[in-house]
Amino acid sequence: MKFFEDFSTFVSIGPFTITWYAVCILVGALIAYAIGKYRFKQCGYRTDILSDYLINLLLLGIIGARVWYVIFTFDEFYASNPLEVFAIWHGGLAIQGGIFVGLIYSYYFFKKHDIPFLVAGDCIMPGVLIAQACGRWGNFFNHEAYGSEVSLAFLQNLHLPDFIINNMYIQGAYHHPTFLYESLGNILCFLIIIFIIRKFQKHQGVQFFSYFLCYGIVRFFVEGLRTDSLMFSAIKVAQLISIIFIIVGIAGIVYVHFYGNEIKNQGES
Repeated sequence: MKFFEDFSTFVSIGPFTITWYAVCILVGALIAYAIGKYRFKQCGYRTDILSDYLINLLLLGIIGARVWYVIFTFDEFYASNPLEVFAIWHGGLAIQGGIFVGLIYSYYFFKKHDIPFLVAGDCIMPGVLIAQACGRWGNFFNHEAYGSEVSLAFLQNLHLPDFIINNMYIQGAYHHPTFLYESLGNILCFLIIIFIIRKFQKHQGVQFFSYFLCYGIVRFFVEGLRTDSLMFSAIKVAQLISIIFIIVGIAGIVYVHFYGNEIKNQGES
């Protein structure tokens, strides 16, 4: 057993390796799960419901994120080696694809358990931002999801730790640590939703739709700095989806404000 054999590896056990990429995704999922359990308890629902939900959601979310990534990069990375499609430990998950699949499964799951979808969304989606923030560190350890070239002085002026600055030197140049921008942006969105939006929320679904609004804004601007974006013709796919998220977020908040169910008690928020 060898720990930290290289920058991207957490531990090697014989021929098997566990990467930091996998660790970051798992840690993020567990934190989101813990937040979801706490919020479900506040709403008066059984927290054990989320155990089965998490396992299936994590699996389906990873599949959705992988499929989304492969669709837009197949000719570039996978056409000559189709088996590489299954090597997710090498990186290559597009979170927006995971979100779409996760939403479909979540609607089915909570309808089956007779839990209002928007109530479940209010409980779960803020925690997803923390999961995404952790996942971006997996990109860091894989040396991916970075931005355009910058100077060493630029990074030093951000007062970043040396281990981040040193590992933003990729292919002969320093780059924007866009993984860090998005990670911090997601944490900020989480805090805004939990400590501000939730405090003034009067209708079910406001936190759920606020996720799309806040994350859409963060991702749109961060994606503008990235150099490895998934492309559809000359359009960055993530920016296009971010615009859709922002529109859905605003429209959803307006809709539930006028037509949504009111929160019956503080615990339900």
